[in-house]
Amino acid sequence: MLMHQGLGLETFNDLPRRKAVHALYECCCSVAWASRVADGRSYRSRADLFSAADAELAELSDGDIDALAATLPEPGKVCAAMDSDTRGALVTAARAYDERFGFPYVASVMFGPEGFEPREILVDLGHRLDNDDRTERKIMRNELAEINHIRLNRLLGPEGGWPRY
Repeated sequence: MLMHQGLGLETFNDLPRRKAVHALYECCCSVAWASRVADGRSYRSRADLFSAADAELAELSDGDIDALAATLPEPGKVCAAMDSDTRGALVTAARAYDERFGFPYVASVMFGPEGFEPREILVDLGHRLDNDDRTERKIMRNELAEINHIRLNRLLGPEGGWPRY
């Protein structure tokens, strides 16, 4: 759960650097990424912030990306409302993925506000296991970027932020 939510772009831009880095770290558990994105302020629009976030993610090494992916919950632990057979299948498939590629499975759909269907994750895992390493690494980076967008949207909230009480 994010501590910083609904700040609005203007408030985010005005945060002291330390607080901006902390808020961004909640979106993407990389100090290097959070620091660079914070240092890029002041952003004129959400699109500018998202573009900077994507560019900084692209600059992270594969090792940094793998460490970042390892901070995310495993598919079998994200949804409490699934039967034990499905949970077991997810855990087994995620383990096979990790053994195949050397980094954890990442799917942005697991972090969206509408939730996800565990069986869809199983199908996606099955398809992605057929990818070559280069293709899968690109897909994984794209999924991480999408997770950042989801979390940045929560950080910013609606245009203008939530009203202060």
